Amino acid sequence: MAHPEIDLSAPADFNWAYDVVDRWADDPGKLAMRWVGPAGEEREISFATFRERSNCLANALTALGLARGDRVFILLPHVVEWWESVLGVMKTGGVAVPGTSLLTAKDIAYRINAAGARAVITDSDGAAKLDAVRSGCPSLEWPIIVGPPRQSWWRYEAMIALESPVRPRLPTPGGDPCMIYFTSGTTGNPKMVLHTYSYPIGHRITGAYWLGLTPDDLHWNLSDMGWAKAAWSSLFGPWTMGAALYIRYWRGKYSPRETLEQLQRQPITTFCATPTIYRMLVQEDARAYHFPRLRSCTSAGEPLKPDLIETWREITGLTIRDGYGQTETVPLCGNLPGQELRPGSMGKPMPGLTLAVIDKAGRPLSPGQEGDLAVKVKPQRPVGLFKEYWHDPEVTAASHRGDWYVTGDRAYVDEDGYFWFVGRADDVIISAGYRIGPVEVEQALVAHPAVAEAAVVAKPDRTRGAIVKAYVVLASTARPSPSLVHELQEFVKRSTAPYKYPREITFVPELPKTISGRIRRVELRLWAQQEAERQ
Repeated sequence: MAHPEIDLSAPADFNWAYDVVDRWADDPGKLAMRWVGPAGEEREISFATFRERSNCLANALTALGLARGDRVFILLPHVVEWWESVLGVMKTGGVAVPGTSLLTAKDIAYRINAAGARAVITDSDGAAKLDAVRSGCPSLEWPIIVGPPRQSWWRYEAMIALESPVRPRLPTPGGDPCMIYFTSGTTGNPKMVLHTYSYPIGHRITGAYWLGLTPDDLHWNLSDMGWAKAAWSSLFGPWTMGAALYIRYWRGKYSPRETLEQLQRQPITTFCATPTIYRMLVQEDARAYHFPRLRSCTSAGEPLKPDLIETWREITGLTIRDGYGQTETVPLCGNLPGQELRPGSMGKPMPGLTLAVIDKAGRPLSPGQEGDLAVKVKPQRPVGLFKEYWHDPEVTAASHRGDWYVTGDRAYVDEDGYFWFVGRADDVIISAGYRIGPVEVEQALVAHPAVAEAAVVAKPDRTRGAIVKAYVVLASTARPSPSLVHELQEFVKRSTAPYKYPREITFVPELPKTISGRIRRVELRLWAQQEAERQ
């Protein structure tokens, strides 16, 4: 049943960039973002400025020839142009395809080709990677660079400067494609998760209920811009509520100490990060800092353990409220402000959504019984749920069971309606909030001449929740050594996104397999669990 105070109905015609962001821009002084750059430089940017510059970009893209439904791959770090680009693409009726800056050239080429992207918006780092594979991207017509000019690239700022800051609202069917996110799976290449223009409406749940934001808040979400969590808490959720974003752009390695300093110095009222970040903040001695304006802390991306909740509460007096959702969804359940929190629980279903733990026949299970966590999609599919895995009807069909969309996570619900995460039903590894498909890492490993076979599983880790653990059978010509471990790790970093590399590698004479020759990951997970317990 929908919450009486929230309207999640989807209009036939809806475009969030025009209908929400541009309306906040009617107040010329309304703050949209406080941005802090790598050298500590600060900018305050209004919704009115975002309206004008996104209009200019939309007009420029239209002048190039970008049409409704065309895909634009956006590969940018925490720079203001990321938000302008998403809004500008939406105002053309196009499809934004965000990617993480950690992607390799090979990853970038795969995503551009899979999505059939006609344009790319990136910075100098992304442009260098793309130029190395550009000849293999036949759909790409308009490479656009943010920052210094580059040969055979369109300059972002020059394009904006030539266009009008006025743009008539584009009629936009709510069911049209709007965003594509790539998400890791267990069977090879990442899947394309397609959201429609109605998707942002579902993030009223994110902004109003889970984050509990108001127009007076300054919200900081620590998330890579290539992940759907950025759409949740760095875009749709906060700006739907009129809250301002605090954005800190680091160049280089993330700094927990500077995070604590920013929380102490800046007027940040609400904060969202993965459990890994909170663990790093605690280890950095958060007790030495005072957060005078902070009133709310949330977490998502991986399970949040009770001891971390308690430690953070002792240090700050604030309770971290866990939330659960997927790239395919908006927040599905969570611990809402004012609701009794049960440490370790994912909380209760969000307003407007029906969740259940179901069996293989699609029947809801009784409290305490472990099963598949699912969202009811019939007779009416909830707004905010993805439309499909684009170009993959078989995988889309396999994710549904009767009246339910099956998340792929195992859980149980208690007598009071609180949901408890058990684990993935597949082999996807969740490390520090990143979803990592084991097959991608295994394929990278076996491409090395020293590797005959490889299998990858999650190993429990105190800081990251889990790490990528690889078990490797060497070729007859290779010999195990610490230097080979390092060589294989660097090889994987070059072959795929660096966050996917195996932080631990163990050489084994053979891998456990079934009679039919399939790798027994369950046995490898047990090995990894036992190793973690001994350490």
